[in-house]
Amino acid sequence: MDRDLRWLTDDVNTTMSAPLTVADRCDRCGAQAYVRVVLGAGELLFCAHHAREHAPKFADVATHVQDETDRLHAEHGAGAGAAR
Repeated sequence: MDRDLRWLTDDVNTTMSAPLTVADRCDRCGAQAYVRVVLGAGELLFCAHHAREHAPKFADVATHVQDETDRLHAEHGAGAGAAR
């Protein structure tokens, strides 16, 4: 795995924040948020796609990352959202 993306899977503690709900929306596109990035000045919410896209930018500045992307497979199956 790319070293810049390691925070997305290795250093995640989901017990520090309340679970994300269907009401939590991605700050980039409005889709359901599965990742919360906590920064010194606040937090950002992202769908799985935008969390992966912007991970290199957050890797060094995030104080906490709550990654619930594993719920995608449980809720929607392994191929959810893939082009057919």
